[in-house]
Amino acid sequence: MTDNAPETPKQELPRIFLVVVDDTEEWRAALRYACRRAQHTGGRGALLHVISPSEIQHWGAIEDVLREEARHEAEQRLQRVAREVNQLTGTIPILHIREGAARDELLALIAEEPSISVLVLGADTVSSAGPGPLIQYLTSSRAIARLRIPLTIVPGNLTTEAIDALT
Repeated sequence: MTDNAPETPKQELPRIFLVVVDDTEEWRAALRYACRRAQHTGGRGALLHVISPSEIQHWGAIEDVLREEARHEAEQRLQRVAREVNQLTGTIPILHIREGAARDELLALIAEEPSISVLVLGADTVSSAGPGPLIQYLTSSRAIARLRIPLTIVPGNLTTEAIDALT
């Protein structure tokens, strides 16, 4: 017996463009690029902020207060950036806050969240030390093998106009 019922089209999930929000200048270029790509492809943005572990580990109560303050600051920062993303894309981004080493937390998030489609990072174009520690690590043969999604590197010195023209 043959089933002649029409197939229902499979609903494609939107592409999720992940941007790491950190203390560098170049993450803003990555954010603009990711937002424009999301806007033009029907995708969505995602933001990751990684809180570095506290240096004070001998004093439990003080460490807890510092951790709580750092988390509160991270939440406030991501809320401000989320408003920018919403203005650029018309969608509310997915927010992720992690604590630990940035590269480890980034790779763990990508492994845990199959919906993340593209990682967009901004490259430092000013420092002679290179494009930045995350990019240096992720483009090493050891780390690139662990990355299951494309990595887009945006030069941090691109202007808004240049990014808009590219996307």
